[in-house]
Amino acid sequence: MKRLIVMLMVLVFVGVGVAVAADTYTYEASQGKVSFTHKAHSDKLKDCSKCHKGTPAKIDVTKDVAHKDLCKKCHQEMGGPTKCGDCHKK
Repeated sequence: MKRLIVMLMVLVFVGVGVAVAADTYTYEASQGKVSFTHKAHSDKLKDCSKCHKGTPAKIDVTKDVAHKDLCKKCHQEMGGPTKCGDCHKK
């Protein structure tokens, strides 16, 4: 029984470590998947508040957030990709 509990605890800690270490997020979209690499964006922007309001946390990316409110607007201002096929990959 002790062995089972120890094994479960190890699995939980490994799972938490992997979740915290995730750097690339993939979003499903009708025009193709969009991959977002957090490190590349944070290295370029060097200011969490450009995307995160308040305490940094995962952003709920919707179509409007991506196309109107945050992503595409920033890409236009910073010279990032703005064409559909630049971000959407089938």
